Amino acid sequence: MTKYLYIEGACGISGDMTVAALLALGGNRQKLDTALQSLHLDGFDYHIEQKASYSIHGWDFDVHLHHSEHHHEEGYEEHSHEHTHSHHHEHRHLADIYEIINHAQMSNNARTLAKKIFLIVARAEAKAHGCPIEQVHFHEVGAVDSIVDIISASVLIDDLGIENCVVCGLSEGRGYITCQHGQLPVPVPAVVNIAETCGIPLRLTDNNGEMVTPTGIAIAAAIKTTDRLPASCKILKSGIGLGKRDFGHANFLRLMIIEDAADSNQMYVVETNIDDSTPEELGFVMEKLLTAGAADVHFEPCFMKKNRPAYILRIITPAGLLSKIEDLVFRHTSTIGLRKYPVERSCMEREKLSVRLPYGEVIVKKCWLNDIIRFYPEYDSVRELAEKNNLPLRQVFNAATLAAKEQYGA
Repeated sequence: MTKYLYIEGACGISGDMTVAALLALGGNRQKLDTALQSLHLDGFDYHIEQKASYSIHGWDFDVHLHHSEHHHEEGYEEHSHEHTHSHHHEHRHLADIYEIINHAQMSNNARTLAKKIFLIVARAEAKAHGCPIEQVHFHEVGAVDSIVDIISASVLIDDLGIENCVVCGLSEGRGYITCQHGQLPVPVPAVVNIAETCGIPLRLTDNNGEMVTPTGIAIAAAIKTTDRLPASCKILKSGIGLGKRDFGHANFLRLMIIEDAADSNQMYVVETNIDDSTPEELGFVMEKLLTAGAADVHFEPCFMKKNRPAYILRIITPAGLLSKIEDLVFRHTSTIGLRKYPVERSCMEREKLSVRLPYGEVIVKKCWLNDIIRFYPEYDSVRELAEKNNLPLRQVFNAATLAAKEQYGA
């Protein structure tokens, strides 16, 4: 069964909400403390406690800057808003941020993720301001509290072993916020750019104010592997991270560790027509797909528009591997689109057995359904024995089939 982190995002997302929710999921507090205490940044404390938002209980992660009289607030980590306080922002470039990350005590995976998150933000800011990434001044996102958020989230995500992540969409508010660039409409340009580039839907609400921050959506974008929930799933654990903005209702980010609970017989057929991939590429993607767990992969000749000869790549895959299979097809072929539809299958029961022949052992697959019993010698096992003894493949295959019937009944 495939496990996922599901970012619900019904109340938006920010860096501090994400860190709090990851802690609520069971993220290792000691690893977090070690990483944050190793940062060469002066003037901040952080507090972790359990609170409630409109009677909904959850965790709160609060960064306090010594040179400021306020606490870090969800929705304000990248901006100085109308009824908040002004952060003291240091101007940093991406290289400066990377240097801080390089010297932090964290795993290599966490370090790589933290840099990926900052790169996503840097690209969004560069697009918003029309300048190269190298010239982006992180006078907003480079603030100490946001560096703490991103490093904290990366450490906890790595600690929880998260490999698959579902992000179906994030709720966003409306109106305007005030920052160093003046008034900006919600969603702010950096959020829009990340949503556009990374394919994250924004659900616009009537809430007045920013619900999705650049740091929050960048974290989601960095770990997202699919935008679809499994057809059915088991919730293994949930964690709630509280926001600090009062929208007149409970404000929290809920993260869930879920497990695909789809019927093991629920399969998908994935197809695409390809006329401009080389034979080597097609053979390569077939190997990749089978290694990834596809039940079957084959090619079928066809003709496309203007009578171009081509191939249909057809894959049969368990429902739980659908997103992974789609990624492999797009990554390793020239296609720009595919078809998919659910199918069900009926299978015979099966087990692998070993039979001894005069010249060695062969692995045989026994399949049965009611009173129907069949034996299929495994090709690789038959081939190895045939080559070792300089025998025809068919001779070893037939001998293994007969021996299996005699030993295990047919």
